[in-house]
Amino acid sequence: MMTTTLQDYAAIVGQEMIDELYHLAERVRHRRLQHINSTPVGGGVAEILTRLVPLLCDLGLSVTWDVIKGDQAFFNVTKAFHNALHGQPEEISEDMLAIYRANLEMNLRQMDFTGDCIVIHDPQPAGLVLRKSEIGRHWLWRCHIDISRPQPQVWQFLQPYIAQYDASLFSMPDFAQRLPLPQFMVAPAIDPLSDKNKELKHGVIAGVLEKYQIDPSRPLLTQISRFDRLKDPLGVIAAYRLVKKRHDCQLVLAGGGASDDPEGEAVLREVRAQAADDPDIHVLLLPPFSDVEINALVRSSTIVLQKSIKEGFGLTVSEALWKKKPVIGGAVGGIKLQVINGVTGFLVHSPEGAAHRAMQLLADHQLRKHMGENGYQHVKQNFLLTRHVKDYLLVMLALEHPRPEVVNLY
Repeated sequence: MMTTTLQDYAAIVGQEMIDELYHLAERVRHRRLQHINSTPVGGGVAEILTRLVPLLCDLGLSVTWDVIKGDQAFFNVTKAFHNALHGQPEEISEDMLAIYRANLEMNLRQMDFTGDCIVIHDPQPAGLVLRKSEIGRHWLWRCHIDISRPQPQVWQFLQPYIAQYDASLFSMPDFAQRLPLPQFMVAPAIDPLSDKNKELKHGVIAGVLEKYQIDPSRPLLTQISRFDRLKDPLGVIAAYRLVKKRHDCQLVLAGGGASDDPEGEAVLREVRAQAADDPDIHVLLLPPFSDVEINALVRSSTIVLQKSIKEGFGLTVSEALWKKKPVIGGAVGGIKLQVINGVTGFLVHSPEGAAHRAMQLLADHQLRKHMGENGYQHVKQNFLLTRHVKDYLLVMLALEHPRPEVVNLY
C-alpha cells in the first residue's frame, strides 16, 4: 500500500513544484479520470499506474484504474500485435483478428466507463473507444511502445480505432504517427520514494546478495527486465562472456512475468539454457512485488545494462541512473532519452559494443562515478513522478480548452 503523500516529494523536487501541482489540479478537479490497461501487475504500465493514481488522488482528483479481461488466445494475439508494432515479423491471420474483436466485444459489454476523461493504455484495450460515440467524454490513447516502424497490417487494423480518440500520448516524438488528432509527448517517469528506488540500509542489500549467492567483492553487471526477446537477454549474456575474458565479473539477469505476456516462460528457458552451468550468471525469476530485492540488486551493481533491440522507454534505465549507476543501453527508443551517450552511460548497437563499453567502465572508477552523478541529475530534472503527474494535469486541461493555443493558468 502506498503511504507516501505528495508533500513527501517536496524534499526532492522542491516546494514550488508541489504548489504548482495543486494549482493545476484545482483547474481539473471536477473531472473524473479513469485509466484502463491490460494487466494489474508486471511491466512498466502497471508499475507507473500503481504510483501515479494515488498521487493524483492525493491532489483531490477522482481517479480510477480498471483492467480489461481476456483469455490466453487474446493475449497471444496482442503479444503478436506488440511485436509487430515494434516492427518485428509476425504472421497475423484473420482468425487472430477475430479473437481480438471477440474479446473487445466482451470488454465493451462488461467494462464500466466512469471517467470524464478516459485514458486507454497501449494496443490491447484500444478498441474500447467504440463506446465513445454512445457516451461521449474525452478519450486519450496512451501508447507506451515504440511504434515508429510498425508492421503495416497491424497498424492498419488498429489505426481506425486510434483515429476515434480525442488525443494520443507518445513517449517521444519519434513514435508519433500520422493521425487526425492532437498528439502529446509525455515521457514516463519513476517514483523516487517507491520500494524500488528508495534508499536501502546496507544490511538489506547484503541480505539480498547472500540470498542469491552473489559475491559482493567482485564486479556485477545487471539487467533487470521481463524475459522478452526485445530486451535481448541472450545478447547480454554474449556481452558478459566477452567481458569475462578480460575482467572477473558476475552477471544478473532478473525480472518477472506479466499476465499479458505469454512468451515470458519460453524466453526464460532460452536464457537459462544459454547461461548453462556458469556459476557467475544468476538468472532470477522474481515474483511480483520484489521491488526491494530489485532495488538492492541495482544498488549492488557496478554497471547496469538495458540492451534492448526495441524499447518504448525502459523504466529500468532511469531507476539505475537514479541510483548513480552508469547504464549501457541499446541505442533504441526511449533509452535514447535517458542515456546521453558518453554522459550518463553509453549507447550500443551490438553485444560487442556493450562488452567494449563495459570493459571501459570496469577499468575506470572515476568514469563510472562521473557518469553516475550525471545520470542522477538527468533523472531528477526529467524523469520523476511529479513531472509525470504535472503532464497528465496539463493534458486534461488542454482537452478542456481545445481551441486556444495557450491556456491562461492565472
